[in-house]
Amino acid sequence: MELRHLEYFVAVAEERHFTRAAQRLMVSQSGLSASVRALERELDAALFVRSTRRVELTEAGRALFVEASRALASVRSAKEAVAAVQGLLRGTLSVGTEQCIAGVDVPSLLARFRSEHPEVEIRLRQAGSAALADDVAEGRLDLAFVALSCSVPDGIRLLPIGRDRMVLLCRPEHPLAGREGVPWSDLGGETFVDFHADWGARRRTDQAFAASGTQRRVALEVNDVHTLIELVGHGLGVAVVPRPVALKPQAAGLCTVELTGADTCVWEVSAAVPDDRRTTPAARQLLSYLPAAARSADVSTGDGGPTGPGPGHAEGTGGEGAGTGGGPVIPVPAPRG
Repeated sequence: MELRHLEYFVAVAEERHFTRAAQRLMVSQSGLSASVRALERELDAALFVRSTRRVELTEAGRALFVEASRALASVRSAKEAVAAVQGLLRGTLSVGTEQCIAGVDVPSLLARFRSEHPEVEIRLRQAGSAALADDVAEGRLDLAFVALSCSVPDGIRLLPIGRDRMVLLCRPEHPLAGREGVPWSDLGGETFVDFHADWGARRRTDQAFAASGTQRRVALEVNDVHTLIELVGHGLGVAVVPRPVALKPQAAGLCTVELTGADTCVWEVSAAVPDDRRTTPAARQLLSYLPAAARSADVSTGDGGPTGPGPGHAEGTGGEGAGTGGGPVIPVPAPRG
């Protein structure tokens, strides 16, 4: 069984599409398809259910995907060990972030990393925190900046960066505007604009309403902070958002109202890193740019020897004393109400 065949198989499994997988690997689609067919012949099992639009893994394919990912990670770990001896930092740094994450200036972090380590290819994925956490756990990302509101998924740990309260955002003429505080139970009759369900802020808000025993109606779901602000500005609903969102210049014409009895509704920003293997050298270097609270957290496991990174990770070593950077840590105000 050739490693190249496994690499091609994993790419198709992740992309769910032969053409996209071939483009990602920069190989011909015919060569990619031939490799997958050769692997299926060797295993005497169909690995994909093929259709004109996409491909899906069979039961045998799902079983192979887990083991193939581990095998490729072990190979990259071996390369990383050699690169570490040579004092090199190279390969790929895969980072994820939720949109408008507070306490972290992701573009500035990546720009600094690129200027100091031009040999490392940077890949960025933007999605909801839940999906990003899964990507870190499964080895598709080196680290991710997230705001998780649920239990930490198996396979990752969180390095805290900052936290803040959730607030109500509404138009100035709204009946709730100008009040010093509003209990969650008073919001049951409102029409809401909110993020999709896998965003950390949405999950935190849903939990707070459930804890207060209040039902609400989310009429408009968006996947963009600025669209949410515009919809609230046009009077199509109110929104519960992390305070940094309410402080954005685009929200200057709206009113921010504190929510009372919301002690459990705190938006917490963290860096999610793998829990079952040593954090990659490139990821450690990026983390070294963060404020001291996150930098002081332990970002490696084991006895100091490298263990397997996930697909596409950087290889080599990177110092941890590169200084600080990113946005400020946001303190949580004292509970009110």
